[in-house]
Amino acid sequence: MTDRTPGFATLAVHAGAHPDPTTGARATPIYQTTSFVFNDADHAASLFGLQAFGNIYTRITNPTTAVLEERVAALEGGTAALATASGHAAQLVVMQQLMRPGDEFIAARKLYGGSINQFKHAFQSFGWNVVWADPDDVGSFERAVTPKTKAIFIESIANPSGSVTDIEAIAAVARNAGVPLIVDNTLATPYLIRPIEHGADIVVHSLTKFLGGHGNSLGGIVVDAGTFDWSRDGKYPMLSEPRPEYHGIKLQETFGNFAFAIACRVLGLRDLGPALSPFNAFMILTGIETLPLRMQKHCENAKAIAEFLSTHPAVAAVNYAGLPGDPYHKFARKYAPKGAGAVYTFSLKGGYDAGVSLVSNLKLFSHLANVGDTRSLVIHPASTTHSQLDDAQKTAAGAGPDVVRLSIGIEDKEDLIADLAQALGS
Repeated sequence: MTDRTPGFATLAVHAGAHPDPTTGARATPIYQTTSFVFNDADHAASLFGLQAFGNIYTRITNPTTAVLEERVAALEGGTAALATASGHAAQLVVMQQLMRPGDEFIAARKLYGGSINQFKHAFQSFGWNVVWADPDDVGSFERAVTPKTKAIFIESIANPSGSVTDIEAIAAVARNAGVPLIVDNTLATPYLIRPIEHGADIVVHSLTKFLGGHGNSLGGIVVDAGTFDWSRDGKYPMLSEPRPEYHGIKLQETFGNFAFAIACRVLGLRDLGPALSPFNAFMILTGIETLPLRMQKHCENAKAIAEFLSTHPAVAAVNYAGLPGDPYHKFARKYAPKGAGAVYTFSLKGGYDAGVSLVSNLKLFSHLANVGDTRSLVIHPASTTHSQLDDAQKTAAGAGPDVVRLSIGIEDKEDLIADLAQALGS
């Protein structure tokens, strides 16, 4: 390599990876081991005391996983990253560093149904309280801020609606409140949107989706932007106060602009334990190598299918920010000029029953609860992913009874359009 800054596609293939020093293997090996031998007693002590970096136990670090972490951090423009067993695990580890019982965080109402459920119910058992805000009304975030607020959480492209969030406007609210902005960038990937460039302090992903891209491996990741001062105001004692389990180290003071990633690893992953397996890390790394190529095709297909649906007599509305008439088109042009993503919804004139009928009649689309696969996927959120919500919550989340969610794959778009046409009865 020269002194030139590598482009995105080059980073997707090479970031974090080097030929194996022992065997010369060019592909990153799968280090399928639980633990690692220390050089001597002093080496072991320095690793356990955070005085040196290295491998102790695969629950905490692993060489295969480390390549994945470095690659995603490079693609997002962050300082460091931490991989986890799933996207939900990433969100749990993030919040553990920020929240104490009785604390609050503000979350956009338009979120993946599983995240809504996690925030509303599972996090309650820790005493972490969510306050909902409308991503279409930045003022609702401002009004939700209280002295108990510790973070703001949004999705760059919302699941399932496909709406694009005004990241910069909400980042300004977070800065004024003195709290970090967390952005779930799963549907956009850093190929389409890099939230850190627009004010995000923490980025999370479900690696299961577009980054892995092949529907074969679960994973999650936390990316530290290195932009937040965790020692300010004493709001975040996990990072600013001495850690008794590490001989009084203050993580912010010791690790500077990647202190949050370190905290997630040595205080979160170490004790909560949702580690990513080395095999899954290898599979996801392989998927990331083709991310730029896949995302171009995903977006090309998604736009063509949205255009087809927008003229179909059985379709009431198409919610795709890539269409010029869509209310989120201006944000798509600003934040995602290479494409508005490949996950979006449309509503059917026949309501709930028509949605159920459509997913039952499709042949090429797979009816399942996932997105971001090479294959095209479909689901009726009101009867599945968002079924735990009441009707008002479903509508607020963009998952009303007449709504169908598509995740457009990389097949030939003509075949996908033909499958939708026959399922819609035309």
